Amino acid sequence: MANTRRTSSSSGRRRTASSTGRPAPGTAADGGAPNGGAGADGPLGSADPGIRRRDYSGWRSLLNPLWCYHGFRVAVLALTCFGVVMVFSSSAVDMVAAGESPWSQAVSQGIYCVLGLAVAFVAMHVPVPMYRRFGAVVVGIAMLLQLLTLTPLGVTVSGNTGWISVAGVFTIQPAEVMKLALCIWLPTALIIARRRFPAEGIKAYAAPLIVYVACLGLVMLGRDMGTGMILVMIGVVAFLVGGFPGKWMAIAIGVVVVAAAAFVISSPNRLNRVLAAYQSCEDTQGVCYQSTHARYAIASGGLFGVGIGNSREKWNYLPAAHNDFIFAIIGEETGFIGAALVILLFVVVGWCMVVMALQSRDRYVAMVLMCIAVWLVGQGLVNIAVVVGLLPVMGVPMPFVSAGGSSLIMCLAAAGTASSMMRSQPQVRAESVRA
Repeated sequence: MANTRRTSSSSGRRRTASSTGRPAPGTAADGGAPNGGAGADGPLGSADPGIRRRDYSGWRSLLNPLWCYHGFRVAVLALTCFGVVMVFSSSAVDMVAAGESPWSQAVSQGIYCVLGLAVAFVAMHVPVPMYRRFGAVVVGIAMLLQLLTLTPLGVTVSGNTGWISVAGVFTIQPAEVMKLALCIWLPTALIIARRRFPAEGIKAYAAPLIVYVACLGLVMLGRDMGTGMILVMIGVVAFLVGGFPGKWMAIAIGVVVVAAAAFVISSPNRLNRVLAAYQSCEDTQGVCYQSTHARYAIASGGLFGVGIGNSREKWNYLPAAHNDFIFAIIGEETGFIGAALVILLFVVVGWCMVVMALQSRDRYVAMVLMCIAVWLVGQGLVNIAVVVGLLPVMGVPMPFVSAGGSSLIMCLAAAGTASSMMRSQPQVRAESVRA
């Protein structure tokens, strides 16, 4: 009789769980591991399975994996489409002045957008194990491409030798490939090093550290300090999350700071730009010219802006209006409201990737998401900080928005890679299977 009661009680509990439409706690569909396990490498953040079992209502909807997955993709698409519009608006005058069609830059950006979305679609459907397996190959290809910039194929723009001319028709920037390659490969290398650390000590991190420094060095040989700073940001996050010892991390950061200072001091042009950003600058027609006109553009935008297409600074006053300083034109034409919405979209992109990383039970997935987040959002914030005068001019484009094929295609490829990582989350995977 006792056995009969226990069986009935268990059946009742199973019926109750199924009638609610929610999976039982601890099941794979609920985001937990079978038998309460934490996965091979464990989660990056909290391993509390209760976070995944709670109802995502009210403010907790911001933690909903499905909301983050779809919100991330919508934000990326919105930034990309808005970028094509703003590239046309900010480049039309320059194109006419160069004797070309006012639509030429916008058409090129639209083509890059279509190519980038196609690459993102493919990247989104590449399974996570494939990224793990071929990350080293991707890094090797990126290093080879970066080496080509030091050959006669290399093209110098504004003092930076970071482009390759392809048949004299178009150019590509290998450093953009390098960013994604490091985001894919570094987590795998650091996870392996962390496992070996108890037996080998700091030597376990020698291989990933040497390869990372080589990648950074190849970029810096082209004197591209802006891109180098983004690679440093990716590396710092990857090594911190990858368990690199704190003492050695402090030493490495100190070396980076000293190297960056030496790099700036060795170039009068870079030094003048840094000094112009943090002290009163009287040379408004020289080193301060671009920053001054960027602030003019933002100041004249007011709350609602002067209207799309009505910018005055794009009339050959603001250099690189459709590239590195496109945010200034956004502020002028759409005002504080439009500029704030762009910043909000980057916040959504970063928030969704960080939330998914903290909820992931696969350490590789979590680390890749964190690296891509610091790349896309960090670079966007650096670009904005340069435009408003918080940082010196360093030639960093705004992801998804600025004109440029290499940047747009690789940023969309990174978004597709992040989507693939998110699709490994049980709730997102379950929705994809049902669809």
